[in-house]
Amino acid sequence: MTEPQPGIIPQPSPTNPSPATPTWTAVSPAVPAPEPEAAAPPARGLSDDPMWFKKAVFYEVWVRSFSDSTGTGTGDLNGLIGKLDYLAWLGVDCIWIPPFFPSPERDGGYDVDHFTGVQVEVGTQESMKKLLREAHARGIRVISDFVLNHTSSDHPWFKESRENPDGPYGDYYVWRDDDTGYQDARIIFLDTEESNWEFDPVRKQFYWHRFYSHQPDLNYENPKVLEEILNALRFWLDLGVDGFRLDAVPYLVEEEGTNCENLPGTHEILKKIRAMVDEEYPGRMLLAEANQWPREVVEYFGDSDEFHMAFHFPVMPRLFMALKQGSRQAISEILADTPELPDGCQWATFLRNHDELTLEMVTEDERKYLWNEYAPVPKMRLNLGIRRRLAPLLDNDERQIRLMHALLLALPGSPVLYYGDEIGMGDNIWLPDRDGVRTPMQWTSEMPGAGFSEANPYLFNKPIPCAPPFGAQTVNVADQQANPESLLNWLRHTLQQRRKHEVFGIGAYHELDCLEEVLAFERRQGSTRVVCVNNLTAWPQMAGFTLPGLEGQTPAVLSGSIPEAPQVIGQNYRIELPPYGYAWLLFTDPPAEEA
Repeated sequence: MTEPQPGIIPQPSPTNPSPATPTWTAVSPAVPAPEPEAAAPPARGLSDDPMWFKKAVFYEVWVRSFSDSTGTGTGDLNGLIGKLDYLAWLGVDCIWIPPFFPSPERDGGYDVDHFTGVQVEVGTQESMKKLLREAHARGIRVISDFVLNHTSSDHPWFKESRENPDGPYGDYYVWRDDDTGYQDARIIFLDTEESNWEFDPVRKQFYWHRFYSHQPDLNYENPKVLEEILNALRFWLDLGVDGFRLDAVPYLVEEEGTNCENLPGTHEILKKIRAMVDEEYPGRMLLAEANQWPREVVEYFGDSDEFHMAFHFPVMPRLFMALKQGSRQAISEILADTPELPDGCQWATFLRNHDELTLEMVTEDERKYLWNEYAPVPKMRLNLGIRRRLAPLLDNDERQIRLMHALLLALPGSPVLYYGDEIGMGDNIWLPDRDGVRTPMQWTSEMPGAGFSEANPYLFNKPIPCAPPFGAQTVNVADQQANPESLLNWLRHTLQQRRKHEVFGIGAYHELDCLEEVLAFERRQGSTRVVCVNNLTAWPQMAGFTLPGLEGQTPAVLSGSIPEAPQVIGQNYRIELPPYGYAWLLFTDPPAEEA
């Protein structure tokens, strides 16, 4: 076996001490002294509810672009720690951190070259421990991305595999003598890759990759690979993370004559991961990234023995379609086609995230429509998606931004917010790949660093958008915190209302028969009934529907575009909404009459 890279220490696996299959831990060239303890945070603490994720609001933090504590121009874990009070103030229940592991950074950290280390620029294991401690003290959980499907081609496993085919790592990856295998598997990154096979001049064979060619797929037919992955997951769970978003899970195994997605062997692997988590770390959560149709995604819950949560990818583009068409039809159809979930499981819903707005789970005609409406400039498109942030997608129309968030927070599932969307940040479509939606957080109007970093802007990991109307001079946290009417304060209030009423997280969903231009639905739990009415058009709408059992009641407006709501007359209810207006209406059933 070749010598490991400088700064990499081979260590025996916690449960498999054989020297033939070491794991690897990255260490910084110079590890700084532990940080001093911070002042005591606001006391809130974590709940002991094992179903915490069903009621939670998640917030994705792109750490490298959130807050720079070192003056290097790159955000880091200590910078995130310094913003925890802001996230607690906003009303976030759980932070999702994309990969922070050592990586050559050719795919935003998803090209991992060590599973149990921390990227030097981002921090240390001590700073990760501190983040978990400080977040938990504020009642905020932390989940991490973890890439199951592949590694970087710089990973020591891959280097050993290509240089020593007969060695212990020789079959950690999928190698073939030619590139004719698995021809029914689609190419995911159409803009950059022509094949799922890549020739390696060292081993003189082809290796399999579902994403970039510098991300070889792991070979789960070798049981040692799963052992390595389980031990890496244990490493972070022992450190205190509250769960994982497991990346690209449909592609773990391959089989000739199939599209190499959603195969039984993949589900067997995922069940073993879930069994380990349930047995050794009860209360932790697994979230699936499986960009598939609902009836395929639901398989990733198993019989409550695979994932606790999964992203509902097809809902997201249909929210944008419904808004542009001024019709609820697209949303109604996809929700009607969504199967019931097993007990103890939950959907994760979102408007935007660190990737392109994916249009894989729509028809070709629908994709062309969405591209024409939301990405008329080719530079706005990537693969089968759109690389834009929420506010630019919605023409910076705050009525539409609020309506889309209201839908996200009220529809079934646990919502996932994306950093910066709470203030309406813009994007930079001229940056490569998905970097245009990963620009630095705009904390203040003070330029050139906007409160993100004190470094020279030339050192910034990515530039801050400066063009009107999205420049930090006009879009930033500080100004919006000081403005009671701002988007930020509206979202904070709406999150407070959602937290007070757990019906949004665990209540039943029922769509009401209403105008095509209005999506009206009820969330119900016991005696609590919340009716949500959403005007998907740029014109006022008078919505009408029936509400049996609520005769004569006048609901309270939890959140909405109207100050108060009318009374239910008989079983009929009529409410007028302004353009792109919405209302959350709280009803309480009267107590049953005594016999």
